[in-house]
Amino acid sequence: MTRTARRNRRTVQVTGAGAAALLALSACSSSDSGSSSTTSGSSGSSSDKLSGTVTVFAAASLQESFTTLGKQFERAHPGTKVTFSFGGSDSLAASITGGAPADVFASASPKTMKIVTDAGDASGTPATFVRNQLEIATLPGNPDKVASLKDLTNPDLKVVLCDKEVPCGAAAQKALDASRLKLTPVSYEQDVKAALTKVELKEADAAVVYKTDVHAAGDKVGGVEFPESADAVNDYPITLLKDAQHTDTAKAFIALVRSAEGQKVLTGAGFLKP
Repeated sequence: MTRTARRNRRTVQVTGAGAAALLALSACSSSDSGSSSTTSGSSGSSSDKLSGTVTVFAAASLQESFTTLGKQFERAHPGTKVTFSFGGSDSLAASITGGAPADVFASASPKTMKIVTDAGDASGTPATFVRNQLEIATLPGNPDKVASLKDLTNPDLKVVLCDKEVPCGAAAQKALDASRLKLTPVSYEQDVKAALTKVELKEADAAVVYKTDVHAAGDKVGGVEFPESADAVNDYPITLLKDAQHTDTAKAFIALVRSAEGQKVLTGAGFLKP
């Protein structure tokens, strides 16, 4: 099916029964973007008549919080389903531009979102919904006494980083450059969860990941904050995709993410407000 045909089919789908939902959603406006609404959340009544499956491609660091929000959305809107594909933002962006079917993209950096917008695969303007900051994950109890980013340059430590093309890896490199530090990791991992897993499995002594990932890991790792992370905070943008099949339902999920209810879940996971 051609992209034009898919767009035409989507236009047919969002008329009629979905019109009321679209009107309700369009009444809500964004304070910082021309994209989908911000105030409509999972608390909408059954009169919304939302239906269908929403496929969300999201940065690996969003796994825990988005999974929670997906369940909330499904409970609030019987007949809907939210499915996720989590991974490195660069890989997800490449999949989208390569034609992978998805309705929503939530990236861990504007740079990886730009891959999708430059390809013409986004609908509307992406909006930043949270920010995230780096933290050092150590073995439980921090037996190596890591206290700073500089400590990671110790050749006796096995340190892992995210790949430089992944937002968490690019942020780590930015922090290292700002500190004029050179670090040779034992491996570069495809996403932040893979880097964290190396520490959880004791295959590495430390990893530079996001604060949210250290938070999610609980007592499986220790966490060490470092001031240089303030120079490498990542903005997370979200957007509706051009070929979304259930546009009204996808917009409603984005609205939940950006609502006060969604922000409560995200900040509770350690994310920073946009």
